[in-house]
Amino acid sequence: MSLSELVVPVLLCFTACYALGKRVDVYTALTRGAEEGLNVLVHILPSLIALLTAVYMFRASGAMEYLGALLAPALERVGIPPEVAPLLFIRPISGSGALAVGSELMATYGPDSYIGRVAAVMLGSSETTFYTIAVYFGSVGIVKTRYTIPASLCADAVMFLTSAAAVRVLMG
Repeated sequence: MSLSELVVPVLLCFTACYALGKRVDVYTALTRGAEEGLNVLVHILPSLIALLTAVYMFRASGAMEYLGALLAPALERVGIPPEVAPLLFIRPISGSGALAVGSELMATYGPDSYIGRVAAVMLGSSETTFYTIAVYFGSVGIVKTRYTIPASLCADAVMFLTSAAAVRVLMG
């Protein structure tokens, strides 16, 4: 048995022993935490459903391909392969959708190709901005995001623009 297989059981035993030492009712704390988690789920579920529906409609309508073709000349000018354009649109919205697009790119062009590497860098160095805002802001009841979305989208844009340059440097 390796050390990594023991991490979770040791952590659970340590937590239980620590709680016993502090005289904490572990079962009550666990059920209270689960109840709070379900309340958070009830608050954010409508936002998540709307977000996932919008992503599906965006992909199914053909708008993603149209926008990709429209932006292809600008993307090529800054060194981003036009084939990764769908990833530019989906990543800020949906992690699972971006993973599906990234998988398609890897299957089509290969993981060691320039396109595959740019897609991998984009997947690994960006955040699902709108999903994260919907979950975290929705869980605490914040409706007005003010500067969060523009600042997050600026950070995503910088990451997308620098990902192709990073891959070119890494590939030599």
